[in-house]
Amino acid sequence: MNDKNLIDVHEFAPAEVSEIDLYQHREKIYTRKIEGFYQRIRLYTGWPLLIGYFLLPWLSWDGRQAVWFDLPERKFHILGLVFWPQDFPLLAFLLIISAFALFAVTVFAGRVWCGYTCPQTVWTSIFMWIEQKFEGSRNQRMRLDKAPWSAEKVLRKSLKHGGWLFVAFLTGMTFVGYFYPVRELLPDLLTLSAGQWGVLWTIFFTLATYINAGWLREQVCMYMCPYARFQSVMFDQDTLIVSYDPARGEPRGSRKRDADHKALGLGDCIDCELCVQVCPTGIDIRNGLQYECIGCALCIDACNSVMDKMSYPRGLISYTSEHQLQGGTTHWLRPRIIGYLLVLCVMVGLFSYRILTRVPLELTVIRDRNELYMTTMDGKIENIYTLSLVNMEQSMHEFEILVSGIDGAEIIGDSVYTLDGGEVRSISLRVRAAPEQLPRPSSEIVFTARATDQESLEIRSESRFMRPL
Repeated sequence: MNDKNLIDVHEFAPAEVSEIDLYQHREKIYTRKIEGFYQRIRLYTGWPLLIGYFLLPWLSWDGRQAVWFDLPERKFHILGLVFWPQDFPLLAFLLIISAFALFAVTVFAGRVWCGYTCPQTVWTSIFMWIEQKFEGSRNQRMRLDKAPWSAEKVLRKSLKHGGWLFVAFLTGMTFVGYFYPVRELLPDLLTLSAGQWGVLWTIFFTLATYINAGWLREQVCMYMCPYARFQSVMFDQDTLIVSYDPARGEPRGSRKRDADHKALGLGDCIDCELCVQVCPTGIDIRNGLQYECIGCALCIDACNSVMDKMSYPRGLISYTSEHQLQGGTTHWLRPRIIGYLLVLCVMVGLFSYRILTRVPLELTVIRDRNELYMTTMDGKIENIYTLSLVNMEQSMHEFEILVSGIDGAEIIGDSVYTLDGGEVRSISLRVRAAPEQLPRPSSEIVFTARATDQESLEIRSESRFMRPL
């Protein structure tokens, strides 16, 4: 440059770093099957969730589907409890509790949610199992994809995609069954008599499951899930993460089983790359912590199996912390975890109290504003009110309407009403009071709806009673 006040800048990139094309073609990952301690844990955590997901819509509670989100009627039936749109703050509170629980677990043990219980991980594992059953081991699948099309290849591919579609259909139908009575949905789909929305949503969720778990797989975790991007904010040096111990493993290199690798100047890593071959996201954990790692511990089981064969100690790849890798000690109880646990305990306590003390009733009182008051022949004052009473329970109850707040106030006409479960009743009432009991032009009046067969089931609502100035 001619200007002496400017500094020449030259672009420099390390030799081992190549240019990354964000739109490059995806390279298919062929995972190797591995078994071990952590995979048994994944099995024990995944199956209960799957069984619960598929069975819950089929269970009955008080003659009704145990879990049913009845959107047309705006009612959520969950294990005997009925939630209405007015209860949505409870849903928001529950989501906040779940988020804090996820943050607490992440601070303590990294992405164990992703590796063990995330639906994307669980369903991808099922699809990979189907793929292995019909197309064989990792090497067999690689050879099959490279081989020219033949009758055997078409058969294997057809069986695999047929299995994927079957599981995807069960998943989509079950999900729709939480919103559409599942005992009616299955026969309606089989007889082609289901409504268009039931069919369309079943097709949509079937295709979504088929594409996400069958084709996208690791790309959902790497590019679509936001959790992978902000998880590092919650990590600290004591967070348990899947890590490779370079002090023990390096320098890596192949050797014979009976060779003295210490004398050869080698570490415990034999560079077999089995940890890479079993990784569902295709990363090399030996390069350090990467955002693509979902903490599934497949590489730990793979490495431990190799260490056993070589008669080396286990734990070259393990759940550990940065402090422990650097020769220190992991601090289990630290301010962040204690803070999360305290907040969680308080929120769970408040949520439980709100659920236990929740009154499944709603009472709204609207005073007639067309006519502020009426004066009777004997000089008493009347006000007209419209009450909206909602019985949020599933059973029928008889309710008595009472008024208080004004001495001698009485309801003119019927004050006892019977409401079915889930019924909304609009009630018109006239309330009469003596003028000498009304010290002000506007007095507070309280309406109470109480179940005659269950005294604890009652609700109150306030309004105003008007008299002449």
